[in-house]
Order: sequence, then structure tokens, then C-alpha cells
Amino acid sequence: MSTHREKLRLADVHAFYGESHILHGIDLHLSQGELVTLLGRNGAGRSTTLRAIMNMVGRRTGSITVNGTETIDMPAHRIAHLGLGFCPEERGIFSSLNVLENLMLPPTVRSDGMSVEELFEMFPNLYERRFSQGTRLSGGEQQMLALARILRTGANILLLDEITEGLAPVIVQKLGDVLIALKERGLTILLVEQNFRFAAPIADRHYVMEHGHVVEEVQAHELAEKESLLNTYLGV
Repeated sequence: MSTHREKLRLADVHAFYGESHILHGIDLHLSQGELVTLLGRNGAGRSTTLRAIMNMVGRRTGSITVNGTETIDMPAHRIAHLGLGFCPEERGIFSSLNVLENLMLPPTVRSDGMSVEELFEMFPNLYERRFSQGTRLSGGEQQMLALARILRTGANILLLDEITEGLAPVIVQKLGDVLIALKERGLTILLVEQNFRFAAPIADRHYVMEHGHVVEEVQAHELAEKESLLNTYLGV
């Protein structure tokens, strides 16, 4: 695989919160336009992996390169400027502002952020609710707004943590369509996801995590043959 298209690589990454050693030597990589999932039970270290990439853990060691740039010693705000967008479970939208204000607020980290018009085209529900306050939105609309805010900044590597959790199936389907559209635009996506039925049809590869280790890498075309193995790890 040609390295210039490699967007993200973790090599022997360890992460700590205080005395707790959470990640034990993570190795993974993503190429441009790939959608890759981190699968595993709760507590396997999947969310910590996303936070480690953003330097939002207590301490991290190893190597994390973004577009070929080593970031292990970089402060978190500089890492975002390399084109990383993090959508944490708590969504982080401004509840007192309406949808449009939320979209106008994020700083542009790169010049190629999507315009508000493009975002409304991608998320028609948000257009309909553009004057509604954050607190008045449904869980699904809040999730779409959180994702739209990241796209507005120009991020082209998305780290998405459990974005379908607790949402109605129709919204989950919509988010799947959006991720496919973003992939087609050349964005690179690392997805922490409990909902395997949602992730399986849209992902190129899956990394399976257990106890802070990557224990298996599964290509999309291997899913059927590795089903029982995945069931063992995921307890599906």
C-alpha cells in the first residue's frame, strides 16, 4: 500500500490514566477513504484508543503519525489542526444555541471545511430544525449536529465514538448513509461501534480489541468465515 495515502498509524501505543495502564501496545493504520471499526466489549480500550490519538489521556507512549507527521509529543489543539475530528459519546454541542449557530461556531482548522449549505443538504433534518435550540433536538438530531460541526471544521479524519447508541433504527440508517457519502468524498473514518449490524456493511476492515490489545484484524470479505471468532470476542 502506498504510504502517501496513509492517514493514520499507531505503533506500539500505550495509554495511561494516572496509574492505570489502559492500552498495551496498539498497532493499527488507516488509509485515505477507509472506514475501519474498533470492535470489542465495553472496557476493551476502544474509546481510550480514540482519546489517545487526540492526546486526551493522562499519558501516552509509542508512535502516532497523522498524514506522516509524528504527534506523540504534540498538544491536543495542534493535533486537531492536522485534520482530525473527534466525536465523543457526549456529543459536545452547545445546548443554548440553535442548530445554525452551532454550525457557525466551530473554528475552521482547515480551509476545506464543508459549507453550511452542503451540510444541510447532507442532513435535511438539521435544515428543518435550523432555528431550534440544541436542547430541543432529539438524540438523533443532536448526533447529526455533532457530526456536522466536525465536518464544518474541515477535518478529514473522523474519530467517531458510539454515534448510533440509543438512536432509532431509521436514524441509524441515515447515519450509515452519511458515513458512506463521506467515505466517497475521500474522508477517513475510525468508528467505535457496539452495533455490529450497522458497522459490518459499511466498513472496509475491523480491528477487534480486548483488554487494551488489538487481538484480530478482519477484512470485510472475511466476516462470514470469522463469524464464530467474532462472536467469541464480542459476545454477540
